[in-house]
Amino acid sequence: MKVIGIDLGTANTIIYVKGKGIVLREPSVVAVDAKTKKVVSVGSEAKLMLGKTPGSIKAMHPLRDGVIAEFDVTAQMLNHFFKKVSGSTLFSRPRVVICVPYGVTEVEKRAVEDVTLEAGAQSVALVEEPIAAAFGAGLKVDDARGSMIVDIGGGTTEVAVLSLGGIVSSTSLRIAGDELDEAVKAYIKIKHRVLIGDSTAEMLKKKIGCVLPGVNRGSIQVRGRNLLTGLPAILTVSSEDLHAAMKEDIDHILRSITSTLGNTPPELASDIYDTGIMMSGGGSLLAGFDTLVSRTTGIRTVIARNPIDSVALGIGKIIDHDSSLIEYRAR
Repeated sequence: MKVIGIDLGTANTIIYVKGKGIVLREPSVVAVDAKTKKVVSVGSEAKLMLGKTPGSIKAMHPLRDGVIAEFDVTAQMLNHFFKKVSGSTLFSRPRVVICVPYGVTEVEKRAVEDVTLEAGAQSVALVEEPIAAAFGAGLKVDDARGSMIVDIGGGTTEVAVLSLGGIVSSTSLRIAGDELDEAVKAYIKIKHRVLIGDSTAEMLKKKIGCVLPGVNRGSIQVRGRNLLTGLPAILTVSSEDLHAAMKEDIDHILRSITSTLGNTPPELASDIYDTGIMMSGGGSLLAGFDTLVSRTTGIRTVIARNPIDSVALGIGKIIDHDSSLIEYRAR
């Protein structure tokens, strides 16, 4: 029986197969025929269509803020990914372990279970994202000594203090990579009166974005649409622009980290001062983020070795070594 682990992210879906490791990384994007609702393309091919489709086709992220926004589209996307990694026969229906953000409602959890079964899974089990991220980042989650993970994905930021295999104190914030992209778009729209696309905003964030004040990573020329004339426009965006655009959201994330620490029992807080803070997720790669967290908290902060894959690798460790955390549900 094939057992697979899924990091079902707002931005990307990563699949781990027991005995093989990570076998699939695809954007969580689907292109759908607007009239028939039939899926036209999924993953990388669909992402290339974002912002470029005719009226007859709609390219979308079926998940928003870490939860399912489009049930049927998400089911078709997962079914497509299952076929890529498992084949399409009845006997290849996998058992699935899938992550959910900490603190989601029972309705949202049930939606993830239902959509996974609808996509063709034989059974499904849920694992809380901070626990998977901590396992994947190499933290000793089962230890009595406290550890702390900050996982910044596309839709959510998960901050958690863990001890003895469980979450002691945690904050789940629906501000992460996608919100930062939106903040960049909004800032350029207001300051320069130019509209840029999602892909351009993401590229600017990765190439010249920095969360540390006063750090200059240069500037880039980008193309967009002038809101006053409606014509194509070229403008130069600086690292300072990116810092100003993202500052409010970054401050929210920093406050969630300090508040989680503030709600941590003194003995575990003392452990974290010794063990440090671990960061994972694609958002942790934003220039200067680990340094800013360290300056804000006074605690040594490091980025996981494979930050983008941490959640999927953590699910893999749970599948391979700690099946006691898994409770499957079937139809």
